[in-house]
Amino acid sequence: VKEVASLSLVSSACDVVSAAYASTKESHPYLRSVCGAAEKGVQSVTEATASCVQPVLATLEPHVAAASEYASKGLEKLGEKLPLLQKPLEQILSDTKELVSSRVADVKDAVSS
Repeated sequence: VKEVASLSLVSSACDVVSAAYASTKESHPYLRSVCGAAEKGVQSVTEATASCVQPVLATLEPHVAAASEYASKGLEKLGEKLPLLQKPLEQILSDTKELVSSRVADVKDAVSS
């Protein structure tokens, strides 16, 4: 999970979503109170679950480590095949806009000639 979260695309997308969430909370007082209650509920459930799951995780530690290593290797291969994952969201959007603009210009030139 840490490796996936550290990918530029995932990290920057999370930053965009987080900023939108914070902005929405600030702009809408009713949503702010609903979001605050939801956040407290999620925090309480997370704390309760963590204390219950800890003994199970200790038992499953070798299996979790093996699965983590396997997932890490798969993620490396995916990163090699999809270099897009290493780019921040803003750069991907900018590159896409540039590509679309270029293609539209090419089509305009072809139609006009």
